[in-house]
Amino acid sequence: LGVPRENLGRQRPCALRAPPCSMGAYKYLEEIWRKKQSDALRFLLRVRCWEYRQSTNVCRVTYPTRPDKARRLGFKAKQGYCIYRVRVRRGGRKRPVHKGQVYGKPVHQGITKLKFKRNLKSVAEERVGKRCGGLRVLNSYWVNQDSCYKFFEVIMVDPMHKVIRDDPRINWICNPTHKHRELRGLTSAGRKHRGLHGKGNRRSKLRPSVRATNKRHFAKSLRRYR
Repeated sequence: LGVPRENLGRQRPCALRAPPCSMGAYKYLEEIWRKKQSDALRFLLRVRCWEYRQSTNVCRVTYPTRPDKARRLGFKAKQGYCIYRVRVRRGGRKRPVHKGQVYGKPVHQGITKLKFKRNLKSVAEERVGKRCGGLRVLNSYWVNQDSCYKFFEVIMVDPMHKVIRDDPRINWICNPTHKHRELRGLTSAGRKHRGLHGKGNRRSKLRPSVRATNKRHFAKSLRRYR
């Protein structure tokens, strides 16, 4: 090695240690996306938001904008998977009545300051699910927003593709019971607005659903020996 034999014992101990384990590429991407107020990411999001506004409401993209997030949510870079970007208008829900006139009792006469029950991510999944009826919605994630819109990317799976049907990790979605799961609140965003992401004292009435719990509690049951 070109080092005199008498100087081998005089080297610092740290010089012979293995280098510390560094983070992988996806971990670096995750750390970058966590700091959305940094100068680099603010500039990148502003430029991308202008680009997204020029596209249609629902468009297919070649690669995920956030590959680390997409992989955490189930995306694989292989046949049968695809990504769609969806644009959803932000804001509350205005009551759709003519000239703001509700022909009913005053309790129902509110027009503004009404909020839609579901979150915007669930709305984005619903729109792309209706546009691509032959595909199944796996999950979705946020990519950008401005004062008017929020942009989400939705992970779609082709249930008829041979690669998907032969993969034991994802072929559960080929079952017919998972048709339009985004319309029935079965995705992650759908389960969130149903209140199923939490646990604890007051969450027991939300399982399996609010209607099922009310039906179980208030159904009249006249039991007697026969």
